[in-house]
Amino acid sequence: MAEEFDSARFTVIDHPLVQHKLHILRDKDTSTKQFRELVNELAIFEGYEAMRDFPLEDVEVETPLETTTCKRLAGKKVAIIPILRAGMGMVDGLLQLVPSARVGHVGMYRDEETHEPHQYYCKFPDDIQNRTCLVVDPMLATGGSLTAAIKFLREAGVRDIRCLTLVSAPEGVRTTLDFDPDVRLYTCALDRCLNDRAYILPGLGDAGDRIYGTK
Repeated sequence: MAEEFDSARFTVIDHPLVQHKLHILRDKDTSTKQFRELVNELAIFEGYEAMRDFPLEDVEVETPLETTTCKRLAGKKVAIIPILRAGMGMVDGLLQLVPSARVGHVGMYRDEETHEPHQYYCKFPDDIQNRTCLVVDPMLATGGSLTAAIKFLREAGVRDIRCLTLVSAPEGVRTTLDFDPDVRLYTCALDRCLNDRAYILPGLGDAGDRIYGTK
């Protein structure tokens, strides 16, 4: 199904280790502790892929034997933007990759009748417009919350937005890519569809509840 979407802007991370961890994540008997750990680990895999094209510059390094020319990141500034609350489960993994990243937050809840998102909190770093923003949320269902977050970031002047999800429905992918022609989207799995309650099938249940053990 990934062939339906623009491969320049939509990436399914099909690494064998990602797929192995994902099958444990989906299992209804996986414990809260293990679920939380797996979300963190998968965020690291996604971070590697989402930052693959970051620019590099030369730097001289003195090894124990000689001086050599190595590569380092060329001053790229990063902000991690979790969509509360489930997105918080992916933040620590990305901070392991980029400890200097700033973290903003977008808080939204979903109306269970209309499935529309409602914002209750939004806080970004002061220099957000100068940063590459990694928007994180484990589940991409209808795309309502993700497109709302993208809208807030564009209004704040952000030019480079990359969205990281673990499990996505085709409906949400289409909505997100159609909403913003420049956004990039990364996921570990493109699932079958949404059910009549806008939950992803086969999915993995409510990611927030499973991360925090609230249901």
